[in-house]
Amino acid sequence: KEFRHDVMGHVHAYGKAAPSAMPIIHLGATSCYVGDNTDIVQIRDALKLIKRKLVKTISILREFAAKYRDLPTLGFTHYQPAQLTTVGKRCTLWMQDLMLDLERVEREIEDLPMRGVKGTTGTQASFLELFDGDHEKVKALNKRVCELMGFKKAIPVSGQTYTRKIDFNVLSVLSGVAQSAYKMCGDIRLLANLKEVEEPFAKTQIGSSAMAYKRNPMRSERVCSIARYVMGLPMAPPILMPTSGSRERWTTLPSVVSTFPRDSLPLMSFLLFLPTLPMASTCGPMSSRLTLWPSSLSWPLRSSSWSVDEFLADEIDPVLKANADLLQIDSVDAVNV
Repeated sequence: KEFRHDVMGHVHAYGKAAPSAMPIIHLGATSCYVGDNTDIVQIRDALKLIKRKLVKTISILREFAAKYRDLPTLGFTHYQPAQLTTVGKRCTLWMQDLMLDLERVEREIEDLPMRGVKGTTGTQASFLELFDGDHEKVKALNKRVCELMGFKKAIPVSGQTYTRKIDFNVLSVLSGVAQSAYKMCGDIRLLANLKEVEEPFAKTQIGSSAMAYKRNPMRSERVCSIARYVMGLPMAPPILMPTSGSRERWTTLPSVVSTFPRDSLPLMSFLLFLPTLPMASTCGPMSSRLTLWPSSLSWPLRSSSWSVDEFLADEIDPVLKANADLLQIDSVDAVNV
């Protein structure tokens, strides 16, 4: 309230706690040096959390697909009865989508750059002044800051901010995860109507206030509801999205761009990552406790389970092996990255 500036409020608070450090706490830096680099760190850590939940969900679905690879069921095209398939084979379609999402998430984590030490307008002028014009020292500082934050690189050039194309790329990845969750849970909702599959139903759970016999697929409904929101984030109206600055940034950074995206990172995190986390968290546990009704699946089938076995062995098992450390976590809802 006193300074009406988020970063300088912190600088002065730290300065009061450590008076001797006050003159150099923010020396050579700019608000976006603090804010943008922090945003990138939070984005990376949030993507790691999404990755963990994807791996856990794929692991659970792998067991489900292997268990029911020979159980025949009616396949559909246009949601009309078509050729027979198996429950396990249908599950591999969900897994394949999630595998593609996992690849995108891993690539985004690997390629994500820091803004780095760029100065107020990206020229590094303030740092050059501090180092008496020594470019090599500025380069070394930039590299060291990235290393300390756990990044392999900084974005090559920037203005006051890093390019908001990075935000759009992250939004696209989250949208992809939501699309996969929507497909999987949409299938479960349709199959529940046919009494082929059912979500976990607690002992004291009530399906309806007026019709106690009902068993609504509420978890899948919840996932689909959140997924519809996340799926549309890359194309959301500019006024709502942190990427809106891409079209308004001009040659400098007007306050209309800097204020919403950068000063409201908690809101940005809520809008982008928080909906994705419960969606990913629900898919895994729900999949581990799906109930099948064999009487609704008793179709004669002359087929082999080779395609399911081959998919699991060639595509799924290597990924699970590479991420074995993530599978050691007891709860899919563990939040530490």
